[in-house]
Amino acid sequence: MNMASIGDFDPLNASIPATKVEITVSCRNLLDRDTFSKSDPSKWILVFMFYSMFKILDTICVLYTQGIGNKEWREFGRTEMIDNTLNPDFVRKFILDYFFEERQNLRFDLYDVDSKSANLSKHDFLGQAFCTLGEVVGSLGSRMEKPLVNQPLLKLYWLRHMQSTTPLCGGMGIPGKKCGTIIVKAEELGNCREVVMMQFCGNKLDKKDFFGKSDPFLVFYRSNEDGTFTICHKTEVVKNTLNPVWQAFRIPVRALCNGDFDRTIKVEVYDWDRDGSHDFIGEFTTSYRELSRGQSQFNVYEVLNPKKKGKKKKYLNSGTVTLLSFAVDIEVTFLDYIKGGTQINFTVAIDFTASNGNPAQPTSLHYMNPYQLNAYAMALKAVGEIIQDYDSDKMFPALGFGAKLPPDGRVSHEFALNGNPQNPYCNGIEGVMEAYYQSLKSVHLYGPTNFSPVINHVARYAASVKDGSQYFILLIITDGVISDMAQTKESIVNASILPMSIIIVGVGPAEFDAMIELDGDEIRISSRGRYAERDIVQFVPFRDYIDRTGNHILSMARLAKDVLAEIPDQFLSYMKARGIKPSPAPPPYTPPGHPLQTQI
Repeated sequence: MNMASIGDFDPLNASIPATKVEITVSCRNLLDRDTFSKSDPSKWILVFMFYSMFKILDTICVLYTQGIGNKEWREFGRTEMIDNTLNPDFVRKFILDYFFEERQNLRFDLYDVDSKSANLSKHDFLGQAFCTLGEVVGSLGSRMEKPLVNQPLLKLYWLRHMQSTTPLCGGMGIPGKKCGTIIVKAEELGNCREVVMMQFCGNKLDKKDFFGKSDPFLVFYRSNEDGTFTICHKTEVVKNTLNPVWQAFRIPVRALCNGDFDRTIKVEVYDWDRDGSHDFIGEFTTSYRELSRGQSQFNVYEVLNPKKKGKKKKYLNSGTVTLLSFAVDIEVTFLDYIKGGTQINFTVAIDFTASNGNPAQPTSLHYMNPYQLNAYAMALKAVGEIIQDYDSDKMFPALGFGAKLPPDGRVSHEFALNGNPQNPYCNGIEGVMEAYYQSLKSVHLYGPTNFSPVINHVARYAASVKDGSQYFILLIITDGVISDMAQTKESIVNASILPMSIIIVGVGPAEFDAMIELDGDEIRISSRGRYAERDIVQFVPFRDYIDRTGNHILSMARLAKDVLAEIPDQFLSYMKARGIKPSPAPPPYTPPGHPLQTQI
């Protein structure tokens, strides 16, 4: 969920964001819904659930945003899980585009998670709060504090002040109970693109466990302009040692100090406890400038515990923490590669199985209505018209599967829509649309629904270009349950090492539960004991994006925004895994007769 702007993208009235802001969320005195365990606040449900002698519950806080021009709430993102505390400080941030001229409504919902289900109605509702992004930014120190309120009160508030009749949430609060407080901070992000890799070790840390040594971990905070601190990183826990060596970790410099090299960085050292009541060992402060000196006598820090120091005259420290390594890299972006000449190759594969219905009938998903596009055409046009901007020749292969082909009626799961298997390329998205319409007049819809042939088709091309100069995107549009699941999973696992991504759009009323397994957001897909190297599949049902007022332009914009949102990260994951750097951007074009001017 990650770098998206608030609201639905309006292609007819797009705004340029004034800046990006980072939202940090904390809560205090959450409502304790559990008898034997404190609530565990979190915004990501899909996390590893730890069970031991005690059942540990996980609480989530989910951020919702409202689309421009409509009242629909859409989930923007969730934080990570924090165990067993009523006063969570979430590490995962929300990065929002800030528009001064727009009202950007935000909603924060807190839940206590009772299972691994992604369905929020399965979990205990703790409370929620409404605000606008402008309200947060405009608060003193860009820090807003609000009480969490249970649903009945908030619904009344929203009806009176926000003029929305949208249902708020599935869970219910407990009337008459205080739900706690939410603290929302906003900080404008600088343009700093450096990423730092650091590693630390500890030496002779205090012993905190009765039956063992300590289980130490580090928590990093950056200082704010108002003198407070914001959490920005946690290391892993190293079990049963007073001399831990933590794994090296990467963190953007903007997250560590927002580009201010002299800003104070505070590091706290804790001993991990299973019940969440981690023991404070001590702390020290530093700055990015000090850390950048690397491994030296300047980067050996005494861990001090103020309480111990105040009580014991002979107290020296609670151990030391040493910086072992420090390396800086530039964080490259998707646009760096595009500027350097990387081409995006787009292929579409359309489902021609009989379950779509007779194309001559208005009930068919392939029906060619003279007055509006069918769902297949809308999905194709929505995604294709955005991707085509990154392909220089605008020639796109267009395939079909699940049909009987003329003249002999053989069933094919990999046929060219233009009828030319040696050259399946179509000129632009309009050419793909025309080939699709012509195929509906010549082929006979049949079955079954096999994905693996078209995936393997694109994979063969992707396998021949691994230098970063090209990246392949396959759009599969389908109406039904997949028939060759085992073969498709194997094809996806094989393709995960190649420069390619797969978008699957489900059209029609069918249940697409099996498709979710192919989308590796929750569990990385596997085949015959092999796991996919990367998550390369994004699945969405088109019905979730259809505008209720019949605004098809808005429906297509919503679909494109969501299905393409993961492509830049998938693209970057391939390039980084292969160590491929973006090529230098070509020099600006100079028209003939206009030599470059050198400023003196």
